[in-house]
Amino acid sequence: MAYVPVPKDLTRVKSKFIFNLTKRQVVCFGLGALVGVPMFFLTKDTIGPSMAALVMIAVMLPFFMFAMYERHGMPLEVLISHYIQARYIRPRKRVYQTDNAYSALEKQAELERTVGRIASGAGKRGKGRRRLTRQERKQIEAVIRQARGDGKNHTVQASLPFRNMHPDGLCRLDDRHFSKTIAYADVSYRLAGPDDQRDIFERLCDFYNGYDPSIGVQMTLSSSHKAGGGDLFRMAAQGDDLDGIRAEASGILQTQYERGSNGYVKSKYVTLTIEAESIQAARARFSRIEADTLNRFKVMGAAAKVLDGKERLALLHGLLHPRGEPFAFEWDWLAPSGLSVKDFIAPSSFEFGETRRFRMGEMYGAVSFLQILAPEIQDRILTDFMDVEGNLLVTMHVRGINQNEAIKMVKRKITDLDAMKIQEQKKAARSGYDLDILPSDLSTYGGAAKNLLQDLQSRNERMFNMTFLMLHLAPTKQKLEIAVSQSASVAQTHNCILTRLDFQQEDGLVSSLPLGENQIHITRGMTTSAVAIIVPFVTQELFQGGDSLYYGLNAKSGNMIMLDRKNVTFQKDG
Repeated sequence: MAYVPVPKDLTRVKSKFIFNLTKRQVVCFGLGALVGVPMFFLTKDTIGPSMAALVMIAVMLPFFMFAMYERHGMPLEVLISHYIQARYIRPRKRVYQTDNAYSALEKQAELERTVGRIASGAGKRGKGRRRLTRQERKQIEAVIRQARGDGKNHTVQASLPFRNMHPDGLCRLDDRHFSKTIAYADVSYRLAGPDDQRDIFERLCDFYNGYDPSIGVQMTLSSSHKAGGGDLFRMAAQGDDLDGIRAEASGILQTQYERGSNGYVKSKYVTLTIEAESIQAARARFSRIEADTLNRFKVMGAAAKVLDGKERLALLHGLLHPRGEPFAFEWDWLAPSGLSVKDFIAPSSFEFGETRRFRMGEMYGAVSFLQILAPEIQDRILTDFMDVEGNLLVTMHVRGINQNEAIKMVKRKITDLDAMKIQEQKKAARSGYDLDILPSDLSTYGGAAKNLLQDLQSRNERMFNMTFLMLHLAPTKQKLEIAVSQSASVAQTHNCILTRLDFQQEDGLVSSLPLGENQIHITRGMTTSAVAIIVPFVTQELFQGGDSLYYGLNAKSGNMIMLDRKNVTFQKDG
């Protein structure tokens, strides 16, 4: 079992400005004093010094909270904004409601007719052209405001964070951001020897290092339950004395099928996001990025394919309809129907009324993020998560940091730590303590920052910001909580913490979809090795349908080996 060290989260080291306070704390404390102190002097003669002091403390307390409180790297005002967005601004329930192009044209025509009637009526009363009165302008503004709506996403289609999907697989997220998705197959990493595993790991390091900071990388691994499978092992009765043996053998195979993970379809994708001025520029840039990505998967021994538009829509439809509803779509259907591609993949409803979970159609879901606290990461952490039963979607958003900026950031942190060390030594000298006695965190972070700087300068290491998300789906609340607790136990085994997103379930769902959109700004600084050790490969499965025969169990995954030797092709080494 391979493992690599994880760099310390240097974001916890805050740059001190003055009086051992950060700039943010100085500003907040200053604003608190600016409001609280005058309040004391204005009220002390009226209510007394004691009550005035209490009033001053009550007035200054919010400023102190804004200065000191922080959760998951987010300050208090960001947490409050998430709460307001989830509770008051965003609609809690969205339903499936089509709005085709023809109805939009009809609404526009009706709007123009209504405004025209108001304006023409005013002209007739004024016997000629004149300026509209205030009441008439208010009527027209009310009509326009009603036609525009409140600007909120009341439909599930409007909640999906992309504008359009093109037939070649290019997805337009907004005015300047585009994405493409590549599906790749598994590699027998667990069955490989130490040298081969090291080679795959090094290839993964080259994979991540090959993308500059302008390219966003989203690794997506899905595990969904596949209904059926019983007909695959059913032996037809022949009307002889062996029918009982046939039934018993079918039952044994069915039990073995349900015991393993053959009933789960596991897929792997990587979504790349770029910024471009136009669709033509995005296509030109993606042509090079796609070729490089496919070549990187090839050297790792993994077959990869760029998904076209229909395949990406089918992928999104499968994730948004976990019960396995059939997907029907053709590009020729868009023009006659006036519908958009979102109408063919959207679920029946979204409901984000609860703090830590949501509802998508008839399924309950919850999005969590992984806090990496372990000093070392093992190469099987992702495998252990994917072995958990249930519908699971694991997402890693990885974005590189410019090498010069990363080195400057680490140097600033080292300078801040050295300054804190000097302050602690001055306190120790004044108190008569040993100068070498320092707080444990200060010593730990100081050594880790220097080691990180050495890795960035002398080794082929880069810095990345990573967001690790997990989306669980289940038919009931109870099963959802069980699935989340199982994943939390796996995280605890690897000395990590799986934490639910509070008031960010919609953002978490959007960020989990393979679109390249990350709306969760909870990141963890990682080196190339630390990111690459989260190996997305396990082992290649041999499980075919048709006239396949049972050949035993996979030594690593425990799944059944079902093989049709007439239709299988073996790859020769070399």
